[in-house]
Amino acid sequence: MSLDRPVAPDPYELLPAAASFTVTSDDVRDGEKLDRKHVHDSAGGANSSPALSWSGAPEGTKSFVVTCFDPDAPIPGGFWHWVAVNIPLGTGSLVTGAGDSDATLPQGAFHVRNDMGAHAYAGAAPPEGDQDHRYYFVVHAVDVEALDVDGSASPAVVSFNLAFHTLGRAVLTPTYRH
Repeated sequence: MSLDRPVAPDPYELLPAAASFTVTSDDVRDGEKLDRKHVHDSAGGANSSPALSWSGAPEGTKSFVVTCFDPDAPIPGGFWHWVAVNIPLGTGSLVTGAGDSDATLPQGAFHVRNDMGAHAYAGAAPPEGDQDHRYYFVVHAVDVEALDVDGSASPAVVSFNLAFHTLGRAVLTPTYRH
């Protein structure tokens, strides 16, 4: 089944410009297909968040937010797979599986509910036979130690807060087709 629709624009090109910095991973590569371990269990994967490492955040950074967004989901607003908030400044990486729960994040950080309803990472799960989906893993450098949100916030509310507090973004975009 193909849903025969145009490719969505890069969602981060639609936002105000921000400095860029570097994010890398031993688990995923920009433009390459996600390994099954990062795919949702409903699609035959292990539902484990990839390891991410970042460096070169802009001056004035006081914390980080890590997100994973699929703009190619067959719904008007895309699909949020991961939102980890208030990651402390001294953090430069998350290990594989850090998205399992709040307990696997650095102290003080927490997840907001993803679009599958969990306070955790939700792996790729595009409709079977659909086009390649892009998964934007983004580390946001934030100008406050903590966004004014709690675990009940939606990804949209976190994104709205990020619009006013993002100093820089580091982006890694693997793909997946089921």
